[in-house]
Amino acid sequence: MNIQLLPSSFDASGRATSAQRLTCFLIDERVTVDAGSIGIALTEAQRRKVRDVIITHPHMDHIASLPIYVDDLFAEVEEPIRIHATQEVIDLLKRDVFNDNVYPRFDVLKNERGPVMRYVPFATGKEFRIAHLTVTAAPVNHIVPTVGLLISDGKTIVAFSSDTAETEEFWTMINRAPRIDALFIEASFPNSMRQLAEASKHLTPEMLSKELGKLNHNGLEILAVHLKPAYRETVVKELKALGIDNLSVMETGRVYEW
Repeated sequence: MNIQLLPSSFDASGRATSAQRLTCFLIDERVTVDAGSIGIALTEAQRRKVRDVIITHPHMDHIASLPIYVDDLFAEVEEPIRIHATQEVIDLLKRDVFNDNVYPRFDVLKNERGPVMRYVPFATGKEFRIAHLTVTAAPVNHIVPTVGLLISDGKTIVAFSSDTAETEEFWTMINRAPRIDALFIEASFPNSMRQLAEASKHLTPEMLSKELGKLNHNGLEILAVHLKPAYRETVVKELKALGIDNLSVMETGRVYEW
């Protein structure tokens, strides 16, 4: 399995920077988890392969360029772009984004070949298929309906916490798995901003460390994501200070392989 955290920030020469302002993970060049930078960071080859998008929750940094992505591909798609989410999240996307005010209701529009976008609801706690992947979702503790994910390609098993504060069902889900090869877990704010982290339902490095105490698996790679750019340097230092050997900060643009 190959996973890339798509870049969302670029310098004057067009090179990707480490700042993660938008969230979008590309899996095996075919499926994304969230869609913050999907419309600006995919290569032309990738744009023509990705037709399945999982949305964990409807915050802007996770969906920002999804409408642009669908709009750009409107005339050329031969099959609809499938938006996989819980019914709660689908309802919010319909109400707040694809509503004919912010962007067209692409789910009711067609090009010459047929529908261009389709919502595909899934339920938490039930395994389902997306492309070549098996996926299970569990609710996590965020300020809008949000899910964490357990994803397998039959050989590799990975987990995404998405945006969350202290949570339980996510850990129950992944601890039931036979193993976990990689965990992508958020660390948004520095320890000094714990009050804000708690109010916005995110994690600090200290809070992340406590959450990892709920994990029963060993030997996996733990990658911290969702570091707020304004505090990135401090969060990186505080994560290193935890002294967790298999914990590192995920690099934007790098392709990780398992």
